[in-house]
Amino acid sequence: MYNKQDNICISTKMLACLRKLYPIGTRVELVKMDDVQAPPVGTKGTVYGVDIGSLLVHWDNGSTLHVLYGIDVCKILK
Repeated sequence: MYNKQDNICISTKMLACLRKLYPIGTRVELVKMDDVQAPPVGTKGTVYGVDIGSLLVHWDNGSTLHVLYGIDVCKILK
């Protein structure tokens, strides 16, 4: 699958893997985001879906910027 906006190509297999790794409701913490409007590093949020090439996250500070696969970094909170 191809995310035209961000020029990211992701296979169907990788998309399924990401959906398994980040099911809806998974809590994450932002490690790095390459965006001028990014939430601060360390911001926590809840995954509400996985789209082609990105994690959809409701950040605790109100932001809804996506975590782009292969560009941005977040970690799963236990």
